[in-house]
Amino acid sequence: MLDSLKQKWVYGSGLAFIVLAALFLYFEVLWFLALPVALLIVYLALFRLHWLMLLIVFVTPVSITIDNVGGGFGLTLPTDPLMFGAMLVFLFKVFYDHRYDMRIVKHPISIAIFINLIWMFLTSITSELPLVSFKFLISRLWFVVTFYFIAVQMFRYRDLLIKYFWMYIIPMTFVIIYTMSRQYVRAFDEKAAHWVMAPFFNDHTSYGALIAMFIPLLFNFMFDEKFKIDAKIISGFFFFIFLIGLIMSYTRAAWVSVVAAIFLAILIKLRIRWWVLSLMGVTLVALVFSFQTTILQELEQNRQDSSGDLAEHVQSITNVATDASNLERINRWKSAFRMFAEDPVMGKGPGTYAFLYAPYQHSSDLTIISTNFGDLGTAHSEYFGPLAEQGVMGMVTFLLIVFMLYYTGIPLYYKLKHKRDRAILMSVILGLTTYLTHGVLNNFLDTDKASVPFWGFLAVIVVMDLYCEKNEQSIEKAS
Repeated sequence: MLDSLKQKWVYGSGLAFIVLAALFLYFEVLWFLALPVALLIVYLALFRLHWLMLLIVFVTPVSITIDNVGGGFGLTLPTDPLMFGAMLVFLFKVFYDHRYDMRIVKHPISIAIFINLIWMFLTSITSELPLVSFKFLISRLWFVVTFYFIAVQMFRYRDLLIKYFWMYIIPMTFVIIYTMSRQYVRAFDEKAAHWVMAPFFNDHTSYGALIAMFIPLLFNFMFDEKFKIDAKIISGFFFFIFLIGLIMSYTRAAWVSVVAAIFLAILIKLRIRWWVLSLMGVTLVALVFSFQTTILQELEQNRQDSSGDLAEHVQSITNVATDASNLERINRWKSAFRMFAEDPVMGKGPGTYAFLYAPYQHSSDLTIISTNFGDLGTAHSEYFGPLAEQGVMGMVTFLLIVFMLYYTGIPLYYKLKHKRDRAILMSVILGLTTYLTHGVLNNFLDTDKASVPFWGFLAVIVVMDLYCEKNEQSIEKAS
């Protein structure tokens, strides 16, 4: 009897929807067709939040940004509304159920993130463009809440962690194939490589940076002890596609970032002590400052511009005399420093650089690609951007996050008992290293495409630290 009633309810509901859909179509009310999808997303958010998270990851590489939806604000679809909704549902559940592992909140990386967000909030209050700054802060919140605080809970389960990686890798592979097919019909022209990844990526720099982040992971998957031979071969296939995509992106900073990650991997494997690394870093900085005039003179002798020839393109990395891309980056940095000098404590306000930097450019620094409209990137640095927008503490609080990830991650690598956990940890540390190296020259953490892996990789480190550090239990068995 009960089953019969259920069947009648299902059939009746289906018939009612068909009739309503026909009526709405007749009157050209097309939004009604999206209602089932909207209801499904609401259901996932309330009862299967981890499924919604994986869906967000999957659509991130193919999301599209609408630059102006009104009021001068942009919106990335479909990820921005999905992340915002996931954040609200998560916060409601936490405050309603009072169930969240406080060890996550008290973790050093979490504390560093809180400090950074609090300072961002304070500088939003004093911002020259408060509306812009608070919008920037809210978008940073939904990135951090969804792919750090929710992700830490998800990644306690091995299958969800591995799915998270592949949910980004698979659609990103589609983007790479799409991009390279467009490059192919243009004979892999270096100039075309700057824009053929549109509409999924704004330019080749962010595209190359995100490919580089997943190179260490795919390399690890080729040798994963838990993968069968066919899974290893498939991982090798994806690794090959990503590697070719990285090379043909013509993104010099991404190439350099992979080299930096390889160098760090060697240092970690050799178990170089922290004080030695610190001494090496201080010595390097001291040498650069001591011989800066000589170094600049040598760099200015390099006249090799960006080129379709890969060898010449590599050589152009240090051309600060004639390469327009390098010179424009220096122009943006100088503008950031001038903005910082004017307001060194609180800065101009989070997210305001693109709107305010134009008057801080000097005519002697302008290049053929300079613009006063802020439509070709911002400060071109994850470090100098916060310096201009949030004052000295803006850069310091971001550097604190960077410090804590290495301070936590590298010693943890030696403590983990399971080889597979160590390999995953190493992969995410190296992936973050590629981004942070690239971050000297570009900044993308205001985008979903970079934020999903960046904050997610940080969450992996916290999971490994909290649930695997002092015992021999792999996260594969964590409850």
